[in-house]
Amino acid sequence: MTTTRTAVVTGAARGIGAGVAKRLAEDGFAVAVIDLDETACKPVVEEIEAAGGRAMAVGVDVADEQGVRAAVDRIAEELGEPTVLVNNAGIIRDNLLFKMTVDEWDAVVNVHLRGSFLMTRAVQGYMTKAGWGRIVNLSSTSALGNRGQANYAAAKAGIQGFTKTLALELGKFGVTANAIAPGFIETEMTAETARRIGVGFDEFKAAVAARIPVGRTGEPRDIAHAVSFFAGEGAGFVSGQVLYVAGGPQA
Repeated sequence: MTTTRTAVVTGAARGIGAGVAKRLAEDGFAVAVIDLDETACKPVVEEIEAAGGRAMAVGVDVADEQGVRAAVDRIAEELGEPTVLVNNAGIIRDNLLFKMTVDEWDAVVNVHLRGSFLMTRAVQGYMTKAGWGRIVNLSSTSALGNRGQANYAAAKAGIQGFTKTLALELGKFGVTANAIAPGFIETEMTAETARRIGVGFDEFKAAVAARIPVGRTGEPRDIAHAVSFFAGEGAGFVSGQVLYVAGGPQA
């Protein structure tokens, strides 16, 4: 009898994270659904359980060192020792450089970069002990540069360097590390961007889609499919890669 593997997905109460959590549950993983507010994770957990899967809601600030350690210990004890980690938690605090505050910079870098570091450090011991692990970090096409996002672009570029280093350090233990860089994905976060600039979301999506070679914007399921590949048994010879899931080439 095979033991069910446990996956941890951060920022999973909504958007891309929720889509990833549900897809990994479909793939047979027990899933820890992590977000800042534990209550907000419960609808995702209930949906997974209703479909016959196993999941638990965990509330933690991924930038809080002690909180992360306690959360991962709890997951290992109550759900199973985690061997898949998806670092998806993220926020935006967009502003042009000359107007960007130190708080806006720190908030974004702390969640994306510090959070990914703390979560990975807490989980990697279970992976190396098992001799098998999958780390998937969410970057972005903004890593290539994006006006008004110096903080976010820097954090997402940092995620790519972090991922490649993890691949070098952890490969000998049977652990792979890869990054996914989404383009425009229809989420609450992109809807918030549309509101901030005073444009209707449908109009915003149509303008973006006109510039995407495949002629549409992305959905959380597009990213979830890529995560499913990286988290699978068959992706054991793929590590240190950055996959742009953006409807066309990125360079």
